[in-house]
Amino acid sequence: MLKLDAVTVRFGGLTALSDVSLHLRKGEILGLVGPNGAGKTTLFNTISGLVRPRGRIAFNGTDISRLPLHRRARLGIGRTFQIPQPMQHLSVRENLAVAQVFGAGRYDPERIDEILAVMELSPKADADAATALALQELKRLEIAKALATEPKLLLLDEVLAGLESNAKRAFMLKLRELKALFDLTIVIVEHDIETISELCTRAVVLNFGQLIADGTPTEVFNNPAVVESYTGTADA
Repeated sequence: MLKLDAVTVRFGGLTALSDVSLHLRKGEILGLVGPNGAGKTTLFNTISGLVRPRGRIAFNGTDISRLPLHRRARLGIGRTFQIPQPMQHLSVRENLAVAQVFGAGRYDPERIDEILAVMELSPKADADAATALALQELKRLEIAKALATEPKLLLLDEVLAGLESNAKRAFMLKLRELKALFDLTIVIVEHDIETISELCTRAVVLNFGQLIADGTPTEVFNNPAVVESYTGTADA
C-alpha cells in the first residue's frame, strides 16, 4: 500500500530522516516508536506532504513524492497532529466539513453525521470546537477530521498521549472499531510499549532518523538496538 525507498530529510545541517525504507501492507496497524527526536513526526510530515524528502514515496502504486498536500489527501492519506488543532471560531461540525472538502473534494453531511456519531461527538456537533471540548473530545475531533477526508491510510500522531489507562484502553477499542468500519490501514505514533504490543500487529523503531528495527512488537522490543536506544545500555 505505502512504500518508502531511501527517504532522507535534512533541515540545514540536521538529518531528520536518513535513508529510511519501509513497506506498509493494507490492513495493518503499525506502531511507529522511538525516543523523542527520533524522526517520527518528520516521517508523518513526509508521507502527508508537509515536507519534501529525497528518495521516493509510493501510495497504492502512485509516486506521490512530489505531490502537494491536498493531492495526497484525495488519494486517501489522512492524518492527525500531536497537538489538537481545531479550527478557530468554527463548530465541531464545521471543522469536519472543512476537512472533508479539503481532503475528499466534496461535502457530504450524511457522512459527517456518521463520523460524529461513531466518534461520540454528536452532542457537541454545534459547539465551538476550540473552546467547548475537553482533552479526550479534542483528540476524538482530531481523528474525526482525519476521517472526514475519507482516508484509506490513517496516520495517528500520539492520539493516546495524556490519557489515563482506562481512557487509553477505550481509545484502543475505538481504533479497532474505526479500522473495521472504514476499512483503514493505520500507523500510530505511541511511546507506551504496552499499548503498541496490544494494539499493533507490527512495530517499526526510529532512532536519530534511522530505522533500526521492524517486526512484531515482541521481536522489536527485545531487540538489543531498541533497548539501547531507550536506555543507553544493551543486554550482554
